[in-house]
Amino acid sequence: SLSKILQLTKHTFLDCPTVVAAIFICGIGGTFQYGFCVSVMTSPSVFIKKLINRTCVERYDFFLEEWQVSLIWSFTVSIFCIGGLLGSLIAGSLTSKFGRKRCLLLNNLVAIAGAVLMIFSQTAVSFEMIMVARFLYGVNAGVGLSAQTMYLIECAPKRLRGMVGVSVATFLSLGRFSGQLLGIRELLGTEKEWPWLLGFNGFAALFQLFTLPFLPESPRFLLLERGDTFKKLWGKNDYSKELEDMLKEKASLHSIPNQSVLELFQSQSLRWQLLTIIIAFISLQLSGINAVYFYSFEVLGAAGIPHDKLTYAALGTGLCELITSTACFIIIESMGKKVLLYRGYIAMSVTLGLLTITVYFQKSVSWLPYCSLVLVFFFIFFFAIGPAATTAPLPGEILTQSFKSAGYTLGCTINWMGLFVLGMLFPILVEKLESFCFLIFLVFCLICGLYVAFNVPETKNKTVLEIAAEFERMHCKDDKSQRKKHSEQDPKKSILLKDKRSLKKKGW
Repeated sequence: SLSKILQLTKHTFLDCPTVVAAIFICGIGGTFQYGFCVSVMTSPSVFIKKLINRTCVERYDFFLEEWQVSLIWSFTVSIFCIGGLLGSLIAGSLTSKFGRKRCLLLNNLVAIAGAVLMIFSQTAVSFEMIMVARFLYGVNAGVGLSAQTMYLIECAPKRLRGMVGVSVATFLSLGRFSGQLLGIRELLGTEKEWPWLLGFNGFAALFQLFTLPFLPESPRFLLLERGDTFKKLWGKNDYSKELEDMLKEKASLHSIPNQSVLELFQSQSLRWQLLTIIIAFISLQLSGINAVYFYSFEVLGAAGIPHDKLTYAALGTGLCELITSTACFIIIESMGKKVLLYRGYIAMSVTLGLLTITVYFQKSVSWLPYCSLVLVFFFIFFFAIGPAATTAPLPGEILTQSFKSAGYTLGCTINWMGLFVLGMLFPILVEKLESFCFLIFLVFCLICGLYVAFNVPETKNKTVLEIAAEFERMHCKDDKSQRKKHSEQDPKKSILLKDKRSLKKKGW
C-alpha cells in the first residue's frame, strides 16, 4: 500500500543518511552532467552558429554557406557522443585501478577544464574551443555514468539497491530538465549569457569535488578494513547479513582478478546475463524516446500553442520525466525491477502504435493533436518509470564483482554508440518515413519487453549469486534439452556421455 511505501522511504532517509548524501552528491556530479549536456545545446544553437561564421570571417576572411555551418554545428553536437564512448571504454580500468570514489573525484577535473573552454569561447572567438569542451564533457559523462552507478550500487544495502539504481535516471532527468529551464530567454538563453549556460557543468563538478571527499569508499574496498566504515555508511542497522553475502561472493571469486569485456563474452556461465545487458542497452537507445521528444514540438504546435511559446511548453515534457522518475524512486522496492522494465516496454510499444496513427491523421481530424499530446506524455511516463529507471544499474546487479567493470563498460559503450548512430540517422528516418519511424522503435520495445518477461529473473532483494542461480534455473531446461537433442543425433556423443556419467559415479 501507499502508506507502507512512504513509511519505507521515511526509514530509508532516517536509517541511512550517508547513503542519501551519496545519492545526491554523486548524482549532481554524475548523470546530471549527462542529462544537462544532452538538452542544453538546443537553446544557444543560433548564437553558436553565428560564432562559427564569425570565427571563419575574422580568422580566415571566409564566409561559410548555410550547409557548411550546419555541418560544423552537427559535428559539435555529436562529438559529445565520441567523448562519451571513449570515457565508457576507459571507465572500467580507471574504477578498478583507482577505486570508484577517487575515479569520480578525478573525473570532475575533466568537466572543469571543459567548462573553462566554454566560458571563454565567445571572448576568444573560437568555435573550436566549444568542440574540445563538448568532447571533454563527453569523456566526463562516459566515465561518470559507469563510476557513479558502480559506486552507489556497491554503497547501498540490499534492501535499498533498487532505489539507488533509480536515482541514476532521476538525476539524468533533472539534468535534462535543468538544461531546458536555464536555456530560456529570461535566464541564460541570451546572446550575452550563453557561454555561462554551456559552462554550468563546471559548477556541478566543483560541487562534487568539494563534497565527495567526506563520503567513504565503496564496500568493495571497505571489505579489507570493515567495521566503523560500514557503520558510517549504513548507520546502526545490523549489516552482518550484507557482510556475509559479500564474503560469500569474495570466496567464490577467490584469486579471480577483474575480467575484461572479451573475457565476459567468452564466459559460458554468463551468456544469458551478457545477452540481457546487450538487449537492454540497445533497446534503451532504440526505444523511440528521442523521436517522441522531436515530434513533441510538432504535436504542441498542432495543439494550438504559439511558435514562440513552444520552448516553454516543451519544459512540460522534461518535467513529466523528472516527476515520474522521482515517483519511481519511491515505488520500485515494492514492485520490483523486472515488472517495471517489461511492462514499461510493452506499454511504450502500444503507445508508439497509437501515436503513429494520431500524428499521421492529426491534420485531418481537429481533435487528434490533443490525443497525440496525451500520448506523448504517456510515453515519457512509461519510459521514465521503466527502461530509464532500471537499465543503468543492471550490470552491477546481475554480474559478479570481477565482471562488473566489464559489464558497465559494455553497456555504456552500446549506449554511446547507439546515441551517436541514432543522432546521425534519425533526421534521415524522419525525412523518409515521417511519423512511421515510430514503428521501427515499436519493434525494439516489443522485443525487449517480451525478452525480459520470459528470460530475466527478478533482482529485488537478491544477491548477485542468487540472481545467477535464478538465471541458471530459468535456462537449464533449455540447455539440458539441447544437449539431449545433440546426443540423440550423434550416437558416439551419447556413448561418451554415458561413459562420463559412469566414471563420475565411480569417483573417477
